[in-house]
Amino acid sequence: MTAAAWEVHSQSVAETLALGRRIGAAARPGDVVALVGDLGSGKTHLAKGIAEGLGAARAHDVTSPTFIICHEYLDGRMPFYHLDAYRLHGSADLEAIGADEMLEGDGLAALEWADRAPEALPDDRLDVRLEVTGAETRRIALAPHGPRAERLLAAVRRAAGEAAR
Repeated sequence: MTAAAWEVHSQSVAETLALGRRIGAAARPGDVVALVGDLGSGKTHLAKGIAEGLGAARAHDVTSPTFIICHEYLDGRMPFYHLDAYRLHGSADLEAIGADEMLEGDGLAALEWADRAPEALPDDRLDVRLEVTGAETRRIALAPHGPRAERLLAAVRRAAGEAAR
């Protein structure tokens, strides 16, 4: 992790959702969140919180887009593109569905299983690695790459009451 990275210890699904809400509330158009973690680590819960933070009316319906590849939530304060690379065979598959327009677009894009398509990710992004530490507990490491992601992480930390270092 870089010096600007931040580690959170979530004690529950509710805390993971709250972190996601802070990310959604602080996001600006063009922000990208790259989600990495094993099955069941909380990637989709975090994405649901992001949708809630953006004010998406269908945030309660957020589910993993594993079989659809992308869910779009267009009714919040900006579009939310929730993508999933689990079933894809690398960055070329992601690019083939036009994901670059979402990853560099007018809203916030969150890509689950981002480690399966690293070449498709923009250089400026917030990497979020989720690790299972217990039945409901998670270690969540947030690492910014680039000035846009650094601004986003600083805003999230302020919202959480933690001074950015």
